[in-house]
Amino acid sequence: MNPSTLIGMLGGLGMLVAVLFFAAEEPTAFINLPGLAIVLGGTFAATFLSYPLKEVLRVFGLFGIVLRNERLYTRDDMEELIQISRLWLRGDIRAVENALDKVSNPFLRTGVQLLIDLTPEEDILDLLQWRISRLRARERAEAQLFRVMASFAPAFGMIGTLVGLINMMFILDEGDIAVIGQHMAVALLTTFYGILLANMVFKPIAVKLERRTEQRVVLMNMVLQGISMMCQKRNPTLMRETLNSFMAHYKDEIHDPSIRLDTENGAQEAEGAGRGR
Repeated sequence: MNPSTLIGMLGGLGMLVAVLFFAAEEPTAFINLPGLAIVLGGTFAATFLSYPLKEVLRVFGLFGIVLRNERLYTRDDMEELIQISRLWLRGDIRAVENALDKVSNPFLRTGVQLLIDLTPEEDILDLLQWRISRLRARERAEAQLFRVMASFAPAFGMIGTLVGLINMMFILDEGDIAVIGQHMAVALLTTFYGILLANMVFKPIAVKLERRTEQRVVLMNMVLQGISMMCQKRNPTLMRETLNSFMAHYKDEIHDPSIRLDTENGAQEAEGAGRGR
C-alpha cells in the first residue's frame, strides 16, 4: 500500500475515533444509516447522471490506484534509454532491436521503434507529444470525476438536513423528544457526512491522482527528450546529464545552512583581506 495513503487513512480514522470517544457525549449518536444513505446514494446518483457508465465504473479501479504503492522506475527507464542510445550511435540495429524487446515502458518502446523505422524526428516528437497530451487529458478527467463527487456530497448533505428539518416540523406539536431528536440527528449528521466524505475521501483522491499524472508526464517528457537526442545522434554522456536534469532535486540556495555558512565564511575572509590592506 502507498505509505502516504496509509498514513492519511490512519490519521483520519484516528481523528474520528478521538472526536467520537473524547469529545462526544454519546459516540453512537454519530452513526445514522439513513443520513449516510442520503449522502452516498445522492452523490452516486448525481455522478451517474453526469458521466457515462463506463467512466463512473472506473471509480473503483482508481481507488485501487490510490491505495497501491505505484513505482515509475524512472532511473531504470533512463538507463535503458542510454544503453539503447549507445547501440544506436554505433549503428548496431540488431542489438537495438534485441534491447528493445526487454524494455517494459510502452512509451519508450514506441519512440525507439519509430526511430528504427527511420521515421522523421518531427513526426516522432509530434506523435509522442500527442500521447502525452492524451494521457494528461484522460487522467485529468479521472481526477475531475472525484472533484465533482466532492462537490455533490455536501450538497446532498444539505438536502438531508432539509429533509430532517421538514420531518421535524410535522411532529413538533406531539412534543415527543425522542422522535424530535431522531429527525434532528438526520438533519445534522447528513451535513456532517457530506463534508467528511468530500474532504477526507473525494478531494484527497483527486489531488493524489493529479500528482500521479504530473509524475508520469515528467517521466514521459524525459523519454521524449532522450528520443530527440537519439535522433540527433548526441553523445550518451551528454544524454545522461540532460536526462538527470529531469530527476534533479535542487537545493534551496536561500535557506540551505551549508550554502549560508559558505557565504558567511567567504564574506569574513573578504573582510579580513580588506583590513589587511
